[in-house]
Amino acid sequence: MSMTRRRLLGRLLAMGAMAGVVAGVASRRARAAAVPLRVGVLRYGTVSWELDVIRRHGLDTAHGLALVSQEFATGQATQVALQAGQVDTIAVDWLWVARQRAAQGPGGGADWTFIPFSNVAGAVMVPAGSPVATLADLAGRRLGIAGGPLDKSWLILRAYAQRQAGIDLDRATEKTFGAPPLLANALAAGRLDALLTYWPFAARGQAAGQRTLLTVEDAVSGLGIQGTPPIVGYVFSERWAKANGAVLDGFIAASRQARALLTENEAEWPSLRPLADAGSDAEFLALRDWYRRGIPPHWGPAEWQAAARLYQVLAAVGGPALVGDGGDTLPAGTFWRASSW
Repeated sequence: MSMTRRRLLGRLLAMGAMAGVVAGVASRRARAAAVPLRVGVLRYGTVSWELDVIRRHGLDTAHGLALVSQEFATGQATQVALQAGQVDTIAVDWLWVARQRAAQGPGGGADWTFIPFSNVAGAVMVPAGSPVATLADLAGRRLGIAGGPLDKSWLILRAYAQRQAGIDLDRATEKTFGAPPLLANALAAGRLDALLTYWPFAARGQAAGQRTLLTVEDAVSGLGIQGTPPIVGYVFSERWAKANGAVLDGFIAASRQARALLTENEAEWPSLRPLADAGSDAEFLALRDWYRRGIPPHWGPAEWQAAARLYQVLAAVGGPALVGDGGDTLPAGTFWRASSW
């Protein structure tokens, strides 16, 4: 190699090294200038999947914020952390937001508001060889129900069964409320005949050979509700949102970009395998497919109206124990209407 070519190559290498240094400095400065956004998440919860994609691709930094995840063992713990100001946002259903807004007395009338994360809730699962073919077949059988008596999925299922099959599942079944993992074990061991559970556990059951009797989303459609109401979303204080508009807008933009990657790019998923805690390839693929089905394609007036109609159905079934004295009208401000897509 001639001296001239060596000098040229040396200069190019030096320029490349300098460009790398400049890029590294710029990246560190961007991270240092980013505003922290504290997100309360459940350990092994699916919200962590989206946050992982955002961080790996630097989507938070690109929008001027830095995601800070704080893990909690239960959903109730995340709610307490939000109410105590330990985190800025958590993932929970909008029914919780509506109840908080409608509540009276100390702590009532809270200004929590909601943007969507997922449109799927769960499903009624039965063993592969089960004779149960319709909801009417559940009469007299043992039904496990994830959550409690006021869980949204249970109220939706009750309303749907009453309207479509003329059966009151609350009276007609032998009910067991409990934690999803315990109920999943009970179904697998034959101590339950059917299980209404959250979608990650429905996906795992599907991978294990269980049959989906009915999804909660199909039950909502069967109730005549037009549009696709969201189920779970990010919840935050309205006052916080108004004071931190740029941070919230950046998070919404980063979230949308992450969901696009998860929808369109198969290469994103292998990195999420450890977070999914899947026991097999089939289970991981089922989790992926259910997750993707829940990604909200739209968010705006049609979805707000669908949720308001669903709230009326839930209020009719759950009564004052669910909605308090607020009646069947969805409290104003439940949804953060400054954001739509």
